[in-house]
Amino acid sequence: MRFVIVTGMSGAGKSTTLKTLEDIGYFCVDNLPIQLIQRFAQIAYGDDNDIDNVAIGVDIRSGVYLQQLSECLAQLKELQYHYEILFLDSNDDVLIKRYKETRRNHPLARNARVEDGIKKERMQIAFLRKEADYIIDTTSLLTRELKAELDKIFIQNTQYHNFIVSVVSFGFKYGIPRDSDLVFDVRFLPNPYYDLNLRSLTGNDEVVQDFVMQFDEAKEFMNKLVDLLEFLIPNYIKEGKNGLVVAIGCTGGKHRSVTLANGIYQELKQLPYSVRIDHRDIEKDAMRKG
Repeated sequence: MRFVIVTGMSGAGKSTTLKTLEDIGYFCVDNLPIQLIQRFAQIAYGDDNDIDNVAIGVDIRSGVYLQQLSECLAQLKELQYHYEILFLDSNDDVLIKRYKETRRNHPLARNARVEDGIKKERMQIAFLRKEADYIIDTTSLLTRELKAELDKIFIQNTQYHNFIVSVVSFGFKYGIPRDSDLVFDVRFLPNPYYDLNLRSLTGNDEVVQDFVMQFDEAKEFMNKLVDLLEFLIPNYIKEGKNGLVVAIGCTGGKHRSVTLANGIYQELKQLPYSVRIDHRDIEKDAMRKG
């Protein structure tokens, strides 16, 4: 029996999470009043039901009653009702963008700016983030990637670290990704662009990968970078960071950066962290020419 409390920032993906859990067999209830959580747990853990797993959505919509949740959770512990807290988060810029795209009002900003509501919300639910068993930052996650993270936690039951590594390839002529934590320049490597047989291909093509990785400098760079990341990630986690964006750049973001990003991604997948990859500019040259 798993009793999951899904919470977090409004607009960070709680609805998608509850729908995903429901699809894998969880009995889900959204916006359950705080006063009913203990009674719901008693029913869920009772012997006279056939429910295997449950998930409840609790967030800022509970209003003034949200502050009663700490006491409620303490009571659940006393009654030996085991629960897990899943916290969905995202950075403020992305949350604001999502609200503007959906044209929804923030629950705490009915007659004010969205950013003011987000600020208030962070303060009011900070205690839940501290208590969370799992934290998923959806800032740069696609819906399918969020579902993959949930699959790891609730289906595969793998050991989960609240840390997501995003490996991003990009082209310097299109600008450095704004959310980058670490930026590496691979323009020192020979450029496949000047080989007419490779120009139209990308670092996703094996022949381009073979060209780039034939050079000892490319192999050494990748080995050193992976070694650096293996050192850095545990230290970032100790400092409370829950995500890392590693940006690999070349001139156009099509050949060298894509090749190295793919290689680093494959190496990092062997570590016990969630890893995603994004080739931001891989198609931009073709789009501009078109």
